Amino acid sequence: MEDKNLGVETLSEAALNRLGYMLDNLECGWKQLAKAVAEQPQFCYSEKELTDCSLKVLNPHGSPGRYLLALLADRGCTLAFLLQCLKKIEHREAAGFLTTHVMEQIDITLQPQSQRVPEGSPVVLSCRAVGTVDLTYQWFKGKVEVPGGNGPELVLNPVSPAQQGPYICRVSSGERYVFSNWAHVRLVRSGGASAGSSYFPSSASGLYVTQQPRPQVLMEGDTLYLECTAQANPPPQFQWYLNKQPMPNCTRSILKIPCITTADRGTYTCKVYNLYHEAWSDQVQVNIGPGSFSDASWEAPKVGAPDAGPRQIGDCCATDKVALLIGNMNYLHHRQLRAPMADVHELTNHLRQLDFKVVALLDLNWQEMHSAVTEFLLLLDRGVYGLLYFAGHGYENYGNSFMVPIDAPASYTFKHCLWVQDVLQRMQERQTGLNVFLLDMCRKRNPNDESIPQPGPLRVTANIVFGYATCVDAEAFEVNKDDLSNGIFMSFLKKRLMEPEKVTVILDKVAEDMGRCEITRGRQALELRSNLSERRALTDSIQAPACQVTASTRNLQWAIAHVLPESCCLQFECGVRVQLGFAAEFSNIMIIYSQILETPKDILSCSAQLSDFTEGPEVDLKHSNQESLCEAGSLLLSMDDLLPLEQPQLFTRISALQRLKKELSFTVCIHYKYTNLDEEVLEEQRVSVGKPLVSKLNLHEPRLSHTSSSDRQISSMMESSSFSESFRANLPNLNPSSIGSASTSWSYYQGPMESPTFSSLKNEPEETICPEFLEAEEPPAIKSLPSASSQELPFKFSNLPNSI
Repeated sequence: MEDKNLGVETLSEAALNRLGYMLDNLECGWKQLAKAVAEQPQFCYSEKELTDCSLKVLNPHGSPGRYLLALLADRGCTLAFLLQCLKKIEHREAAGFLTTHVMEQIDITLQPQSQRVPEGSPVVLSCRAVGTVDLTYQWFKGKVEVPGGNGPELVLNPVSPAQQGPYICRVSSGERYVFSNWAHVRLVRSGGASAGSSYFPSSASGLYVTQQPRPQVLMEGDTLYLECTAQANPPPQFQWYLNKQPMPNCTRSILKIPCITTADRGTYTCKVYNLYHEAWSDQVQVNIGPGSFSDASWEAPKVGAPDAGPRQIGDCCATDKVALLIGNMNYLHHRQLRAPMADVHELTNHLRQLDFKVVALLDLNWQEMHSAVTEFLLLLDRGVYGLLYFAGHGYENYGNSFMVPIDAPASYTFKHCLWVQDVLQRMQERQTGLNVFLLDMCRKRNPNDESIPQPGPLRVTANIVFGYATCVDAEAFEVNKDDLSNGIFMSFLKKRLMEPEKVTVILDKVAEDMGRCEITRGRQALELRSNLSERRALTDSIQAPACQVTASTRNLQWAIAHVLPESCCLQFECGVRVQLGFAAEFSNIMIIYSQILETPKDILSCSAQLSDFTEGPEVDLKHSNQESLCEAGSLLLSMDDLLPLEQPQLFTRISALQRLKKELSFTVCIHYKYTNLDEEVLEEQRVSVGKPLVSKLNLHEPRLSHTSSSDRQISSMMESSSFSESFRANLPNLNPSSIGSASTSWSYYQGPMESPTFSSLKNEPEETICPEFLEAEEPPAIKSLPSASSQELPFKFSNLPNSI
């Protein structure tokens, strides 16, 4: 089962307490389990932690075994590994409980129903269950097996007096089994009371719609209520349709849709059917809001001017759109994640197509997350659409959500995390037009945190949308497929994000899509919270604000975090010429590639490698100077055939640029041999490329307390640590074409092959391209990106496989 790949934290509290009780013994208990799990390095516990386990017996309801299970859950122990260790220490009781009652549990989802039918008519009893893949069914009448009754449905056609009685179904898998509820089959004879003729007007096996749904005229936010009833034998089933398309999970006689939007308007009808018959209800029109349809039954309310009408999608506009995307994967004290890198990359590409200014960051610690949010808030102003996305570990206590940084301790509290509600309050102070939070994280309660932080009073802005990847007190899962797989939430979100619909409608559709997926059903369900009163969409256009100074300052602040180093050529004394190019994979991850352009005829072989990087950023030396991007650790890029490479290139990936405290410098070393010499010659040059991408913002430095006055925005931005003196000197030379993309852009050399003066390098590439749309035959024109033909683009994104 897939349950074996789930973590110990997915067990219910009752199951954990039962296992803990079983492990609280000296001969074969938690101490032996601690030794067994220590085979894996991440589960090696210190003497202090084991002593804490022992001291739990001093508490009235303390359990050392339960505490050890909590430690295992905190470090990402899977159910499969726990079961393996329990078998190793020969704890048969705990292993049997985990196998039988947790990992291989059979759950009946559809119980058979008792029926009263006329003699001679057909009867269908249904029982369905979920569990292991080898489920078998066996029906019983009383205690006697029903011949041929070995399927989820038992058909008695026609039913005879001898077949009256109680029926039950046994669902089994190997030695495990469960029984359904009893269902009684009784006959209604023609001469008895409540004769069957009144229940079945014309024939014993007919199907009749007895109540038709009625048309509705509603406002957005109302509850839609439609009802269709029928009489039939076997009992009828229902399926509702909207605009001739089946509605997922709408299979009851009553259709109830709370908090409707304009996406729910249209023509509704219900299909009623059973094993032998099918009928359709009347088609009814549901109008939602003024102007939904040209229906005479709707009278527009007179508000303001006589010609005042409803706002349609496209009527709203933003003064700007900015997004901060954070994906935390490589946690120091918690289970590492795989999906956030691909999720942030995917969302970056989509939001850039919608003209969002995107800052995309991976693996931030506490200080860096707080600083990143502060810089993000500087980009917000009146009418700006702000979007914050977080993928990583998280929790929720008493309605407060917390994002966990990568350096959070094993037993973290809210003091070690980023408080979402505090970020919301600070966003509201910027008088934004739309605040969207997309939180792809768990929302389980944190037992280590009993504090209840109290946020300040929130303003009534009616522009807040929360999209949680899962519901309260539940986990958010990722599919262990490969390093390029999206998480479950992003797998569904990316399919809907570009639709020109109200934000809440988009998230409603994502929730419906997740509900239809077998992997997520019963485990993870999207939760939407919103007070959005206007039909604002992520696809809304941008209308420049009246204050152009503020807009220009915001553009400059965003541009600072996306400037790539200048592509250059190095001339060595031996005559070798080496080209250096730079790419932004994320706002804090850069790729450097080196290529030998020219080699003298008397040199037999030559290679160029990078080494001795400035302290701060992370460079995996084992994966540096690789012949392919994949080998260098960049899984999201691939070489493009549009730029034939006459000479081999070497790639080096630099991550965690936010920790760079001074200019980035490195050594370019060439190794070459002359035709008449056997010895290898080495020659070096030291290169400094300034502070690229997000490193200019100095996110490692603490920020001052935020200010709520928009009038001080420009001065606070100009005084921010992100504006270094060296950069201010080059501000006049900054233009949109010199800005790199957080979702991978490349700068490459096109000018004369001249050796630059490295002591005065400018942080302006000669040309920077954003080729994320090369996969399409006709790349769309993006306002926020420099335009370029497909023949000019040297790189493209590799296809991301679907996670689900």
